[in-house]
Amino acid sequence: MSDTDGKKTLGLRGSARSGQVKQSFSHGRTKNVVVETKRKRVVVPKPGAPSKSGGASSGGDPSKRPAGLSEAELERRKKALAAAKARESEEAEKRAADERAREEERNRRRAEVEAKEREEREREERAQAKADEDKRRLEAEAAEKAAAAEAAAKAKAGPAPVEEKRGPAGGGSPNKPSSPPKRPERERDDRNRNNRGRGDDGGRRSGKLTLNQALTGGDGRHRSVAAMKRKQERMRQKAMGGAENREKVVRDVQVPESIVVSELANRMAERVADVVKALMNNGMMLTQNQSIDADTAELIVEEFGHRVQRVSDADVEDVIDTVEDADDDLIARPPVITVMGHVDHGKTSVLDAIRNAKVVSGEAGGITQHIGAYQVDQGGDLLTFLDTPGHAAFTSMRARGAQVTDIVVLVVAADDAVMPQTIEAINHAKAAEVPMIVAINKIDLPAAQPDKVRTDLLQHEVMVEKMSGEVQDVEVSAIKGTGLNELLEAIALQAEILELKANPNRAASGAVIEAQLDVGRGPVATVLVQNGTLKQGDIFVVGEQWGKVRALVNDKGDRVKEAGPSVPVEVLGLNGTPEAGDVLNVVDTEAQAREIAEYRQDAAKDKRAAAGAATTLEQLMANAKADETVAELPILVKADVQGSAEAIVQAMEKIGNDEVRVRVLHSGVGAITESDIGLAEASRAPVFGFNVRANAPARNSANQKGVEIRYYSVIYDLVDDVKAAASGLLSAEVRENFIGYAQIKEVFRVTKVGNVAGCLVTEGVARRSAGVRLLRDNVVIHEGTLKTLKRFKDEVPEVQSGQECGMAFENYDDIRQGDVIEIFEREEVERTLA
Repeated sequence: MSDTDGKKTLGLRGSARSGQVKQSFSHGRTKNVVVETKRKRVVVPKPGAPSKSGGASSGGDPSKRPAGLSEAELERRKKALAAAKARESEEAEKRAADERAREEERNRRRAEVEAKEREEREREERAQAKADEDKRRLEAEAAEKAAAAEAAAKAKAGPAPVEEKRGPAGGGSPNKPSSPPKRPERERDDRNRNNRGRGDDGGRRSGKLTLNQALTGGDGRHRSVAAMKRKQERMRQKAMGGAENREKVVRDVQVPESIVVSELANRMAERVADVVKALMNNGMMLTQNQSIDADTAELIVEEFGHRVQRVSDADVEDVIDTVEDADDDLIARPPVITVMGHVDHGKTSVLDAIRNAKVVSGEAGGITQHIGAYQVDQGGDLLTFLDTPGHAAFTSMRARGAQVTDIVVLVVAADDAVMPQTIEAINHAKAAEVPMIVAINKIDLPAAQPDKVRTDLLQHEVMVEKMSGEVQDVEVSAIKGTGLNELLEAIALQAEILELKANPNRAASGAVIEAQLDVGRGPVATVLVQNGTLKQGDIFVVGEQWGKVRALVNDKGDRVKEAGPSVPVEVLGLNGTPEAGDVLNVVDTEAQAREIAEYRQDAAKDKRAAAGAATTLEQLMANAKADETVAELPILVKADVQGSAEAIVQAMEKIGNDEVRVRVLHSGVGAITESDIGLAEASRAPVFGFNVRANAPARNSANQKGVEIRYYSVIYDLVDDVKAAASGLLSAEVRENFIGYAQIKEVFRVTKVGNVAGCLVTEGVARRSAGVRLLRDNVVIHEGTLKTLKRFKDEVPEVQSGQECGMAFENYDDIRQGDVIEIFEREEVERTLA
């Protein structure tokens, strides 16, 4: 078999010439190998291509081009090679530039370090030179003092004897007093130089570990680097003539209500061990990680000789600007007018007539249930109006409106005169010490009696001008617009008398008139700016909440960039819903606002806990006993705005008596949520929504758990329903109606029945179903029910007056002749809360 059997030769078809080569191996083995000889491929140039003599073509020399490459491929390879070379050159230039930059940076840093070292050396040389100069001066002064003392001693002892001449070693003239010898100093300097050569530097380097000490296992206790630095500092100060013992630094140490021992030591710059030792000396075994109160810390600080500065957690509110404004910075501001009065006396209608708006139609039940804030342009002068509710439940709203106002307009209906909420509004205005203007409304009605209104106001110490008083009164009609101009003139006159001014160029502060949780905008607060200018982007704290002004919306619904004094705006950007009546203050940073808000939250939490906690066991037992006798109606309240929720809670607290009361488990602002339903189910309480609705998950959860949800838009409807529900918890009143009397004429003994009384009904009627009492000498000796009532031998339901009958008592036989039987019926009467 041949080596080539079944094998094909490799190579290009038709272009190779085959042959065989015989290979010899060891042990006589041979092998035939097929060898191919390939011919070079000759590329014929295309017709029309430039000749070789015509210059270098784009394809290059065909004889030097690799075989099998087309002109396009060769061109691409050339371009790739050129691009690679360009990239390499760019990278090389970039590396060189980076290297130059690094070298320049190193040189700059090296120059800075050398400059610092040079400055340090120069400083040390100047200090050393000054020390040497001071030392020489001191030595010269000491030498002069010694020479003066020696001369004085010689002058006192007489002329000195003439010394014999000495050699050059003696020095000095025989007729001249010799100078102080300087040889000991020179010897001391030589000794110091010799010692420096031997490494003896006065223990200056004794703290460093040498190789010999490490190998021999010498003493491992060495001075620290800080101790060596302190020693060098003392030696330097001593060489410069400074005092070696420094005076103790007295520091002002801030002591909060509680402080850790280690922190107190840091503030005093004292060692912790010394502070712990001082505490132990005062009988307090404490460690550095334990806390001490302010009194103990003050004792320790005074013991160490420092000054104490007592601080408290409330100091975080000191960042709020309370600087009094200078008179030059104050400019005129619009007056704030609050419209107050009884419900349905036309407060909002008067304001609508002034504003040419229609707000009453938008209020449920025709009554105002929120504080509305508006601005009116009156002849170029702005007036800010606050419209308060007149219902009895909105007492806090009226009080809040009186506190932030400049002028109170008291609206009294001419046909209704002074009513309870009118009196309450008068009291609020007097408490706030603000001037009052009386607007007698509804004078267009036939039953109007303006003079009766003025007379009734006298009973409450309100004397109008027509009654020779100082309070302005104006007769108006909101429906026909009568007297509105006179009312505005009276307001302008009163504002001119007050001379209202404010500083707009300071950090803003204001009062929250109303707050609500809007679904799309989040927590929204209606703020009346009182001082400064509130701008978009300001960081503020309001009550227990804080935020950053994201947007400002005026009373017309337009967005504004800023709001000055006496301007009501809606503020967006709070982290939570504040309480109505809270004060808004602008601060510098978010950290300050967050810190103040957290402090106020903790303080409010502690206050609530202290108010609801019983301190003694007796108080706990008394509260438990009181809760046993009082029936509670738990409810949950959700409202659209904070003021309405507050008014509802206050109205609920007034419902009840000694037997029943209403307990508000939770009140909030916003839609009814699933968590509210869960709380209501656990407490078996209904949920009341005021101008809000439950979302879809809450409705589904309420249907599954059987929780009742009630919706209201008028507050007195809600109050009436809760009052009716609470009345159902009252136990029914039992009344006794006496229906008759019977006198026992004879007592009979009947077998299996007992004693039976033969009676004569003397008054009324005797019924078997009624209750009876047995009277003996007008004293009740038994009360119970009848076992039998017979007339002759028949059982009858009742016996009329003047007839005889037989009666037997249930489980009672002690009856005698002459006793009187009192017959009565019990009637249960349902009670209601007043």
